[in-house]
Amino acid sequence: MATAIVLSAGSGKRMKSDIAKQYIKIKEKEVLYYSLKAFNENENITDIILVVRPEDEQYCRNNIIDKYNFNKVTHICMGGVERYNSVYNGLKLIEDDKEIVLVHDGARPFISNDMINKSIECAKEHKACTLGMPVKDTIKIVNDNMEGVETPDRKKTYLIQTPQTFEVGLLKESYEKMFQNENHNITDDTMLVEQYSGVRSRVIEGSYENIKITTPEDKIIAEIFLEKI
Repeated sequence: MATAIVLSAGSGKRMKSDIAKQYIKIKEKEVLYYSLKAFNENENITDIILVVRPEDEQYCRNNIIDKYNFNKVTHICMGGVERYNSVYNGLKLIEDDKEIVLVHDGARPFISNDMINKSIECAKEHKACTLGMPVKDTIKIVNDNMEGVETPDRKKTYLIQTPQTFEVGLLKESYEKMFQNENHNITDDTMLVEQYSGVRSRVIEGSYENIKITTPEDKIIAEIFLEKI
C-alpha cells in the first residue's frame, strides 16, 4: 500500500490568472479535482496528503474534498516557501519508513490508474522511480552567453513527470541530509535522492498527455484531452 502527497501550494503566476492554476476549471471541474480523483479511486493508495497554501485550506476542504467525497484525503498540510519544503511537510506526516510514497503535482490532472500502479511496483523494486517520456526535439545546452556548448543524445533525454515515487525512509533521509547542507538548489525529488543517497531513480514510461497545467495554452490542450475521455 502507498500514500500520495499531492502538491497544491503553487500560485501559478505563468497562468496569468487571479486563480491559482490548480483551481482553474476544465470542463466544470477544478484541475486539482482530476488529480485527487485518480489517487482516491486507486486500490493501492490508502492515504492522500494534500499540501496547500494556508489561505486555500478551507476552500479545498469545502469545495473539493468534501464536495467530491475524496475520503482518502487524511491530511491537509501547509506548503512551504519552496517546493521541497512543501514535500517535506507532507512527508513528515508518514510514520512508516518502509511504506511507498508518490509525490505528485496537483496541476497534472491526467495521471492514470496504470501510471500509479506501475510507479508503486517500480519503487518497491528499485526504491526510487519517476515517470518520464522521451523528448521529441533536439536539446541544446547553452552557456551564459546563450551559445550552444553541448547537444545531448536525444535517445537518452527524457521529459520528467510526476508522480515521483520512493521508499519513504529513503526520501526522508535524503531530505534530512539536504537540510544539513547549504546547497538547496533542488528542483525535484529524484534529483534530491540521487544527490544525497546515491540511489539512481528508475525512469518508467508516463504519457505525453500527463502535462502540467502551467500556461493558458495548457488549459486549451487539457480541454482537448478531456474530450477523449
